[in-house]
This record gives sequence, C-alpha cells and structure tokens, in this order.
Amino acid sequence: MSQEAATQPSASFREPRIWLPFLLITLIWGSTWIVIRDQISVVPPGWSVAYRFAIAGAAMFAFAAARGVPLRLDARGHLLALAFGVPQFCLNFNFVYIAERYITSGLVALVFALLMVPNALLARIFLGQKVGRRFVLGSAIALAGIALLFVQEVRADQSGLAAVLSGIALTLCGVMAASAANVSQAGPAMRARPLEAMIAWGMFYGLLADVAFAWAMHGPPAAEPRWGYWAGLLYLALVASSLAFLFYFRLVRLIGPGRSAYSSVLVPIIAMAFSTAFEGYAWTPLAIGGSVLALVGLVVALRARRI
Repeated sequence: MSQEAATQPSASFREPRIWLPFLLITLIWGSTWIVIRDQISVVPPGWSVAYRFAIAGAAMFAFAAARGVPLRLDARGHLLALAFGVPQFCLNFNFVYIAERYITSGLVALVFALLMVPNALLARIFLGQKVGRRFVLGSAIALAGIALLFVQEVRADQSGLAAVLSGIALTLCGVMAASAANVSQAGPAMRARPLEAMIAWGMFYGLLADVAFAWAMHGPPAAEPRWGYWAGLLYLALVASSLAFLFYFRLVRLIGPGRSAYSSVLVPIIAMAFSTAFEGYAWTPLAIGGSVLALVGLVVALRARRI
C-alpha cells in the first residue's frame, strides 16, 4: 500500500463516532473564547497558558494510565511528541491569548476559522490527501460567510486599526502553528502510536516551552485568588483541552485534517451565541448572512467523499 493510500481518511462523517465528537468539540470550543478573555484580566497570558497545560497534561497522563495505554515512548516517539506539542500547546495558545489583548474574542474565533485552509493544503503537500471539488466549493462558500462575519466584527471592534491588525497577525500565527500540529497527527508515524500517550507527552513538552516563554516574557509565576479564574482554568484544562483534544485528534486520524478543521467554522457562530446570552451581542444582517453561508458551506464540504 502506498503512503498516500495509507493516509487517506476512510471513515464517513455520517457515522456517530464522527459527527458526535465533532458536535461536542464545536460546542466546547465555541464556549472557550469568553473564558479565555477572563483568564487574561490579571494573570499574564503566558502563565495562564502554562497553568492550563500543567493541569491538562497531568489529566491526560492519568487518563492514559487508567486505560492501560503504554506511556513509554522510544526516542523517535519523544521527538514526534516534541515537534507536535510545542506548536500546538505552546505557540498556538500563546499567540491566541496575547491576540485577545488586542481584539475581541469573537474576532479571534473568526480568524481561527481559517484553520481549514492550511490544514487541507498541508495535508495535500505532506500526506498526499487530494482535495475534492465539493470540498473546495463548500470551503469557498464557508469562507464567504466568514468574510461577512469578519467585516461585521471589524466594524464593531473599538480597538483601533493598529490593534486590530496586530491581533489578526498574532491569531494567524496561532492558526499556522495549530495547522502544523494537526497535520502531523494524521501522518503514519503518529498514527502508529497510542493517541492518549502522544497527547500526554505533547502537552508535557508544550508545558516546558510554556513555562520558559512565560518566565522570559513575564518573570516569575503570577496568580489570581479569584475563584472564577480557577474555575475557568479547570474548564479550559480538563474539558476544552484534555477531553476536546482527545476527540479532535481522533477525528484528525479518522477523517483527515481538512474536514476535522471544519469545527472551526462553526465555533465563531457558537461563540457569538454565547456572547448573545452573556454579553448582549446584537445580531446584524451581516452576522446572520455570514452564519447562514458558513453553515451551508459546512454541509456542502462535509458531504464530499474526500477533502
């Protein structure tokens, strides 16, 4: 069997083992943007990220051990975990947390919806996964919807052009770091190793990079006694990281990075729904039209036989 054939996703999105975790991931990650905004109110973002993955990594090691998953890796396995963990659990999240100091959480979520594009392109380049016409059509429709939402959010953002551009640039850096990690999960070397162990070790190496970055940027660890901060931190660590990434990277291995990243298309819509409930977000014709186009594009793309 050729490498291309070995890396082509074979599972159908119509299977419950695919659409159910896809839905859960979307709902969980759609709720995280408001929580992240609260996390950077007092504690420097670098330390909030480090605390998050200290808890999430410990939970993943405990979960893998409880399931009897072998945690011992060979030298190549540790290199793979390092190469995957630092972009995913350090670079990606530090860029996103810092970006939320410049622009609204909704705008960060919208920019992150572009994740499907580099995921599909990198999967084509490095894994040989072909891009089908229906997937391209659906992606184009969804991107048109994201563009409408983007225009709406930029108009509503009061940060000023320089701050908006800085926040968008930081978020795009996070998107590229996440995409590199996503595509690596779909490669044959990663798929040959237990998912739980690779995520746990990836979080460990990401944590080491997080601590080094936070100390270099912000000095010694800082904490906030407010109970809401720690409740949000536990939610982000245990639900939005340990649980959600386990579901997400399982999807990446089953259906490929391109279609898995379509969860990021729905996340901004969910985020705006949460904002409507908790922050009084006002829906405009642009926001409604963009959401409808994004959903139509999602349906078209996920009905494709291949990415």
